[in-house]
Amino acid sequence: MDFIKKNIPGILICLAIAVPSWFLGKLFPVIGGAVIAIIAGMIIALFWNDKGKAQDGIKFTSKMILQAAVVLLGFGMNLGVVVKTGQQSLPIIICTITTSLLIAWILHKALKVKGNTAILVGVGSSICGGSAIAATAPVVDADDDEVAQSISVIFFFNVLAALIFPTLGKLIGFDTTSGEAFGIFAGTAVNDTSSVTAAASTWDSMWNLGSQTLDKAVTVKLTRTLAIIPITLVLSLIQTKKAKQKGGETQGFSLKRAFPMFILYFIIASLITTIALHFGANQKIFTPLKELSKFFIVMAMGAIGLNSNVIKLVKTGGKPLLIGACCWIGITAVSLIMQHFMGIM
Repeated sequence: MDFIKKNIPGILICLAIAVPSWFLGKLFPVIGGAVIAIIAGMIIALFWNDKGKAQDGIKFTSKMILQAAVVLLGFGMNLGVVVKTGQQSLPIIICTITTSLLIAWILHKALKVKGNTAILVGVGSSICGGSAIAATAPVVDADDDEVAQSISVIFFFNVLAALIFPTLGKLIGFDTTSGEAFGIFAGTAVNDTSSVTAAASTWDSMWNLGSQTLDKAVTVKLTRTLAIIPITLVLSLIQTKKAKQKGGETQGFSLKRAFPMFILYFIIASLITTIALHFGANQKIFTPLKELSKFFIVMAMGAIGLNSNVIKLVKTGGKPLLIGACCWIGITAVSLIMQHFMGIM
C-alpha cells in the first residue's frame, strides 16, 4: 500500500504522456513513440521544476519499468531461428558493432566526453537504438540526463537513416529484384527496429518486392539485438571491478552485481519463446508481450524526459552528437564494405 501511495502519482503522469505518444508513434513510425515521449517529457520539465510527490513514481518508471521492458523484449526472440537465419549477416554485425564501440571509445578519450554517454551512444548506434540503451543504462548506472542525451542522439540519426537510406541504396546500386542485399544493409546499419522496418518497407514499395526486404531486415535486426547480452555482461563485470577499486574492498565475485537479474530474465524469456515455438505454439501469442514491452519503453522515455534538463542537454550536446555522427557513418561504411567483399550487393 505504501508503494502505491509513494509511486502511483508519478506513474500515472508517465502513463498520461505514454498513451498519446504511443498512438502518435503509430502514425509516424519513422519517429516512433519513444522519441515523442521523451520530447514531451522534456518540454513538460521546462515548466515543471518541483515534481513533489510525483518524483518517486517518475524515478520508478525510468528505472524499473525500463528494465521490465527489456525483459519482455525477450519474448519476441526465437533463438533457434535467429541463429539459423542470421549466419549470413553475423560477420557484418560483428564488424559494425566493433567499429561503433571503437569509435565511441576513441572519441570519448579525444573529446573528453562522459564515459556513460559515450558508452550509451556507441551501444545504441551499434546494436538496437533505444532498446540497447534501455538495457545498458542500469548496468553502467547512467543518470537520466545521460540516457536522455544518448536517446536523442541515437534517434536523430535513426530518423535520418530511415529517410535517406532507400535513396542511398538506389544511388549505390543495390539489387532491385530482391530484398536480400538492402534488407541486410538496413538490418545492420539502421539503429532502431521502427526505422529498420520503415526503411525496408520503403524499399519493398519502391521495387514491388512484397515483404522480401522487410523479412530479411527484421531477421538481421533480431540477430543484432542478441549482442545486448554479451555487451551488458562485459560492462557489468567492468563496473564491478571499478566499484571494488574505488571502495578499496576485496569482496568476492557477486553474480547479482556482475550479471543484473533483468538480463537473466531476458535470456529466460527468449528461451521460453524458443521452446514454445518448437512445440508448435503460434508466434502470435507473444505479440501482446512484445507490444507491452514497446509501450513500457515509451512510458520510461517519458519519465526520463521529465527528469531531464533540456537547457543543459542543448549546451552540452555537441560532443555526443559528433560521437553519434561518427558511429553512424562508420557503421554504414563498414556494412557496405563487408557486403561488397562478401558478394551480397
